[in-house]
Amino acid sequence: MSGASSNQGGTEAPSTPGRRTPLWQRLLPWAITAACFAYLWFRIDTAAARQGKDAASLLGEVFSRVSWSRLLALMIPYSLSFFLIDSLVLWRVINWFNARVSFLDILPVRASTYILSILNEQLGKGAMAMYLHRREGVPGWQVGSSMLFIMFCEFYYLLAWATVGVLLRWSHLPTEFHVVPAIAAIAALFYLLWIAYFRGAVLPRSTLRDRDLFHAFRKAKPWQYGVVLVLRSPALLIGVVVYTVALRMFGIDMEMSAMLSYVPVVFFGAAVPGPMRSVAIVLWVTLLPDHAAEAAIFGLVMHNFFIFFNAAIGLVFVRRAQREIFGASD
Repeated sequence: MSGASSNQGGTEAPSTPGRRTPLWQRLLPWAITAACFAYLWFRIDTAAARQGKDAASLLGEVFSRVSWSRLLALMIPYSLSFFLIDSLVLWRVINWFNARVSFLDILPVRASTYILSILNEQLGKGAMAMYLHRREGVPGWQVGSSMLFIMFCEFYYLLAWATVGVLLRWSHLPTEFHVVPAIAAIAALFYLLWIAYFRGAVLPRSTLRDRDLFHAFRKAKPWQYGVVLVLRSPALLIGVVVYTVALRMFGIDMEMSAMLSYVPVVFFGAAVPGPMRSVAIVLWVTLLPDHAAEAAIFGLVMHNFFIFFNAAIGLVFVRRAQREIFGASD
């Protein structure tokens, strides 16, 4: 990736010509969002008709029942704790595979990337890559490798906790959830093959592993995957508690053990690109079909408060982050 010289190495990054994203790729997230909200409106309208109401009236009733001050008191500490845990994971991985950077130096840049992530998560990753290139001379693809490593571990940590939740509530969950342990077993086998590949035990003549994009995976030891899972897990467990309490504010009572199986699935949906986290909201309505209006507003409020409050945290740090990323190098 292109950029100015780094403070330490004094070398310039090779410039690469920009490649325009195809129109269909730019439109796809918006098309997914439109389809999701059309489906949500259909479900809410159907639920309202069963009660002899229109959709707008039913949504208004749900909004009026929520204690917004209590919800804010719950969500603000949750968002702050997620920010710290998220930054801790990023700091740990970067220090393993890229450069020695202090935790306090990571915080402002990570917070600022939440602003960019409102529209596109990849923009946030690009800002982090630029920061590490300017500060430490780390090639952009190697930073991308660390981000890919984190995403890889996040898949496994969500799948692991979803499996725990399903096993705890096996007889009380929809039968569709019973496939989760089988998926986890297949994923565990894939992990073993993945480790063997990057250690050269599988396909030893393959050169794919030598690319910068797989830099982190070449260096990673098996225990480092586990450390990321352990560091990331408090964010999900806190989320289970927060979502259980918040859901009750919207008039839906659910046991915490059931939420442990639901939240990882919804978090998978939240990772699908598109504004407003529409896929995650649809999943709440799908998981709670008897409370379509409550689940739709719950998902809309929870996920979008989360991303916009995190962006607000980024605004606190944005001036320092701008100096770190775009300011003149030493």
